[in-house]
Amino acid sequence: MSESFKTRNELDKKLIELREAFLEAGDPSKVETMSSYMKNKFAFLGLQKPVREKIVKPWIKTMSDLTWPEMKRAATWLWEQEEREFQYVAMELLFRNKKQWNEESINYFEKLIQKKAWWDTVDNIASTLIGYYFKKFPSAKNTKVKEWIRSKNMWLNRTAMIFQLKYKTDTDTKLLFEAITAHLNSHEFFIQKAIGWSLRQLAYTDQALVKKFVREHELKPLSKREALKHF
Repeated sequence: MSESFKTRNELDKKLIELREAFLEAGDPSKVETMSSYMKNKFAFLGLQKPVREKIVKPWIKTMSDLTWPEMKRAATWLWEQEEREFQYVAMELLFRNKKQWNEESINYFEKLIQKKAWWDTVDNIASTLIGYYFKKFPSAKNTKVKEWIRSKNMWLNRTAMIFQLKYKTDTDTKLLFEAITAHLNSHEFFIQKAIGWSLRQLAYTDQALVKKFVREHELKPLSKREALKHF
């Protein structure tokens, strides 16, 4: 497969340029607060979103029309960087080049969900990348999502519940309810929260259906509270 960059070194150079720009713009006074917000699970450079976007916007324009192999390579490099800001860029890069996705892209997204997993990356991959992917490749949806429902990985369980957050009236309620009912007894905070969140989002387009589901199923208090928050 031909590459849009003439050499691998050119792609490497663009990635190093981004890292150098991030290092220069990082604000040490913001590091502790940003890390604390993520429960000190990740290192940060202290680049808050407005500053980060100012750097990324022109940079990412030079990374348009990447082939899928180039995109994976760049995103993997970004994911391997210690500082969390680079994972945010990886997700944006993948989405900006979504025209280059293929049916196998879902397997890569699935790997990213499980690597350096926390709600900030998982929720974005689920609702933005995977949500769009299943619109583009709907035939892959049922098999893959049912694998996630049965998975022992909590983040994949959560993904099965929230990838449709932006679907509105296109929500596959049967699949959503299957994902939820399989984990109604979970004691995991992030699962209980996802159950409530997905139901609350569905209520914007079908309030009666959500009320019926909540009435007919025994939800954990957190899930029920989140589901009915706007009623």
